[in-house]
Amino acid sequence: MLLFFTLGLLVHFVFFASIFDIYFTSPLVHGMTPHFTPLPPPARRLVLFVADGLRADALYELDENGNSRAPFIRNIIMHEGSWGISHTRVPTESRPGHVALIAGFYEDVSAVAKGWKENPVEFDSLFNESKYTWSWGSPDILPMFAKGASGDHVYTHSYDAKKEDFGAHDATKLDSWVFDNVKDFFHAARNNQSLFSKINEEKIVFFLHLLGLDTNGHAHRPSSRDYKDNIKKVDDGVKEIVSMFKHFYGNDGKTTFIFTSDHGMTDWGSHGAGHPSETLTPFIAWGAGIKYPQKVSAQQFDDAFLKEWRLENWKRRDVNQADIAPLMASLIGVPFPLNSVGILPVDYLNNTDLFKAESMFTNAVQILEQFEVKMIQKKEVTLSFLFTPFKLLSDSKQLNILRKARSYIKQKKFDEVVSLCKELIHLALKGLSYYHTYDRFFLGISVVTGFVGWTSYASLLIIKSHSNLTRGVSKEVKEPSHLLPCSFVAIGFLVAFFLLIQACPWTYYVYCLLPVPIWYAVLREFQVIQDLVASLLSFPLSHFVGYLLVFTLGIEILVLSFFYRYMLTAGLIAFAGWPFLTQLWTRAKITSLSWTVFSLLLAVFPLMPVVGRKPNISLVMGAGLLVLLLSLFVVTSLMKKKASFIKEELWVHGLQMLSTVLSMYVVHSTHSNLLKKQGVPLMNQIVSWATLASSLVVPLLSSPVLFQRLFSILLSLMSTYLLLSTGYEALFPLVLSCLMFVWIYMEQETLQLSGVSCKQKLTSIQFSYNTDITQFRQLYLDDIRRAFFLVFFLVTAFFGTGNIASINSFDLASVYCFLTVFSPFMMGALMMWKILIPFVLVMCAFEAVQLTTQLSSKSLFLIVLIISDTMALNFFFLVKDYGSWLDIGTSISHYVIVMSMTIFLVFLNGLAQLLTTKKLRLYGKPKSHLI
Repeated sequence: MLLFFTLGLLVHFVFFASIFDIYFTSPLVHGMTPHFTPLPPPARRLVLFVADGLRADALYELDENGNSRAPFIRNIIMHEGSWGISHTRVPTESRPGHVALIAGFYEDVSAVAKGWKENPVEFDSLFNESKYTWSWGSPDILPMFAKGASGDHVYTHSYDAKKEDFGAHDATKLDSWVFDNVKDFFHAARNNQSLFSKINEEKIVFFLHLLGLDTNGHAHRPSSRDYKDNIKKVDDGVKEIVSMFKHFYGNDGKTTFIFTSDHGMTDWGSHGAGHPSETLTPFIAWGAGIKYPQKVSAQQFDDAFLKEWRLENWKRRDVNQADIAPLMASLIGVPFPLNSVGILPVDYLNNTDLFKAESMFTNAVQILEQFEVKMIQKKEVTLSFLFTPFKLLSDSKQLNILRKARSYIKQKKFDEVVSLCKELIHLALKGLSYYHTYDRFFLGISVVTGFVGWTSYASLLIIKSHSNLTRGVSKEVKEPSHLLPCSFVAIGFLVAFFLLIQACPWTYYVYCLLPVPIWYAVLREFQVIQDLVASLLSFPLSHFVGYLLVFTLGIEILVLSFFYRYMLTAGLIAFAGWPFLTQLWTRAKITSLSWTVFSLLLAVFPLMPVVGRKPNISLVMGAGLLVLLLSLFVVTSLMKKKASFIKEELWVHGLQMLSTVLSMYVVHSTHSNLLKKQGVPLMNQIVSWATLASSLVVPLLSSPVLFQRLFSILLSLMSTYLLLSTGYEALFPLVLSCLMFVWIYMEQETLQLSGVSCKQKLTSIQFSYNTDITQFRQLYLDDIRRAFFLVFFLVTAFFGTGNIASINSFDLASVYCFLTVFSPFMMGALMMWKILIPFVLVMCAFEAVQLTTQLSSKSLFLIVLIISDTMALNFFFLVKDYGSWLDIGTSISHYVIVMSMTIFLVFLNGLAQLLTTKKLRLYGKPKSHLI
């Protein structure tokens, strides 16, 4: 059985990794040649301001007094340049946003594995193509463009990473640092001949990365005074820098200025998903080569922003974020970034029609070359009779469009050139996507075949080893035929040979060969399959269809809960009525009533707003007080039973209650200090980390008696959860645990009701009880319900307080008791542990259910795996690569979450066994208790 679980874990890792090969592979190709507009550019230099985390509405809208928060930039919009909205894509994070801006392509999500800091793939950028680039700002952003550049012409000036502190007194200092250092740089250049000559060259870029708004948005929310004041600070800084540039270069009219943002931010201070507040960012361009403001009487857009911002009379020109890179390249006359998929927004250019046409033609040729390289690469590794070219853009059609465009240029039909090149670009981009996803269907079929085979094998294993379903149907054992293994070996060789001659990556071998041994293992159990069919044929058809419909309905409710959290509420309301549909109500009224009350209480949480949007520290304090009151009640009850409550256990409970009090103090103190912008006291952080470290050790000191151990685990984990809470979610583990305690009693009553075994006194059961394997009973239909309850409670634990399928559901304020300096991996790990705490509580209760119902953990766990895998298969078919970027990202994350949950179950099952069965002593020889 250990071998089976090891193989199962390996199989699930492969299924999990497959989604990254199918959907998350890098879109980049290499081997193209640089292309630039063969005409003199309008600008010698370009200044790029990126206000990290700035929303479009926050910049453009007027305040309550009718004044602009950024008067200088608004003046630019009305008198000097062009403006619009830059539409970003998911994931709305800093690194992908900057890559789209500066390199012109939308980065694959694999970059998240490097915290958006390193280059997982090599790519070209505007900075690399420039003669020189100087950049100032965050150490998280600047190095990736310097590291990817060829040569040493990209210079970076960044502050210490420790300055990125969400609890800092004044985050605007990050922006002041940038502005001050730029001024110092130009002042020093006057006395440095070498530097002076460099900054007077052409084709140079100055990049100012302004992180203050992002930091203030995370710490105080975009609606805060801090965020709005930061916008004014940025506006003042931009005004000073623009004035300095004009003065330094003698108003030569050869400088282009661009102001934009990498991503926006939600009202609750997060980003990463596809909400409009995250994807709509400002874009303003002025200076050399940029059109002046154009007054219009009416504009057609699908939103009401123009009227809200009182900009309806100034022409709005929207762009996609990747379009900014080719615009900047054409303005200073450098080659378009080789990997750019941006379409030049010619409407921004203030130049001759010939320049616009030539620039658009260059843009088309540059993207078309990527398409050709991608096609050649795919053709070289595909058998000729299997290769299907992209029919919408054949070689002859490419040549025809290019010749026609060149002919139009000679005839001075420049508008026709622009429209023809745009058509060619759209076709080339479709072709790039076609070849990028060329193997997707083939890989998908392989993974689904493996999925179905694995689920079938796990089902057969349950039926064979843990049920009475096939017993007595057929006792005849047939000798296994040698034909079956030989056939599968031959199939394996054929698949491997097919992949070999196509020079496929090694991961393809794993996905395609894995189903072979799995289906061999399934067909080896042919006798069990025969017996199962015989048993089902003797089963009443109406009962079989009824059970199948109930099982399918349960799975679909779980699947729908990933999209609609209120489905969890519907399920919990149905759970509340469960005792009344059976005889449980007549047998155990108090237990049934408690089950109903706590099910209905838990049903409220999925209806609440997502965690973090409205912080409420008083609710965290209230949850802490409830934990203390519950602790006093339990300790008082146990002290009455002196024989079962010794001093050591009293000391442990006292320590846990003290830990809860300290957690409440730290949460209140941290929140108060952050409001005063005094940062987080070091002592608060020490207490927080100590509480976290001890939360998995202190329960091991408590009594192994079932309810005492479970309560000790709840107390320890609640102390940590309080530290990670910002509002109503602090109550969630408490209500969930109460329901779990009642669930244990309910399952005991259900077991007695079915007459499976005699009722044991739950107060006398110990986790350290060494269960004899002969006492394990076989599985019954009701055990499928128990497994379903577990999966439902796990999904509720996941989504009960927020939809974590969306990155923007995470609130960085949750980790401020532990750290405030930006650290993506550490913050991510803490938020993940917050999600897993309710998980651990459910798994510990499940351990108790298995123990009290005399059920093998392996058999019940197999049913849970089958339910989870059936859900995962649902989500595999629901994965999208079309529609909005929010839909695409959400569909992929749902699959990743279910697969992660399945893999985590194996580890969490082990952690739950450790927490419930291990016993440490403060003195004397440590003693281990195992089930």
